[in-house]
Amino acid sequence: MSLFELTNIHFGYLGRPPVLNGASFNLQAGERLCITGHNGAGKSTLLRMMVGLLKPNKGSVKAFGTECFEDKDFHSVRQRAGLVFQDADDQLFCPTVAEDIAFGPLNQGKTPEQAMHIVTSLLQDWELGYLQDRITHKLSGGEKRLVALASVLAMEPEVLLLDEPTNALDESNEARLVEILQSLPQAMVVVSHDPHFRRKIGNRTLRLNDGLLVEPAASCRHAVA
Repeated sequence: MSLFELTNIHFGYLGRPPVLNGASFNLQAGERLCITGHNGAGKSTLLRMMVGLLKPNKGSVKAFGTECFEDKDFHSVRQRAGLVFQDADDQLFCPTVAEDIAFGPLNQGKTPEQAMHIVTSLLQDWELGYLQDRITHKLSGGEKRLVALASVLAMEPEVLLLDEPTNALDESNEARLVEILQSLPQAMVVVSHDPHFRRKIGNRTLRLNDGLLVEPAASCRHAVA
């Protein structure tokens, strides 16, 4: 069974030309699918559609074996698929790092003690324990990116959706991110312009071109490094 199946997706923003014109793809368990394409091609739009933040004008979204039509259909999907936004500031809104990471587990019904155990374990595993009590808005861009990822992983999703995850990362933090992602068991959809990053993370790549997802040229295909 596919984890996600998007079929013949059409979408356009009000007053603008369509960005998706029949895009289709599926995501299997254990797969790490990278999506590339020019700015404005609709890559972020696809990720938002997978968790119901946008609704296609035409086409179908099936998640974990169930076709989703209305917002209520996506409630359980959002528990099982975690979206990390391109801009970490869109995702982080609590005063401290610990509170931001604990927010999801608390909303899943975890006790404060259980949530804090998750926070501490995640940050220690990533050698980022020094960030736990830091004020979130004072972090560097790279630190915010890693905390945003931690806030999603704290909810133990089955699928990770990552929108340009190397944005604002210096070389050191990008290496840390690659190490973290390579260690994770989750299936992933990764939107990225960076071919070197895609080679390290993905096992399949599709290019979004003229509203359709297509296989890249043979010279651009890659396997996991």
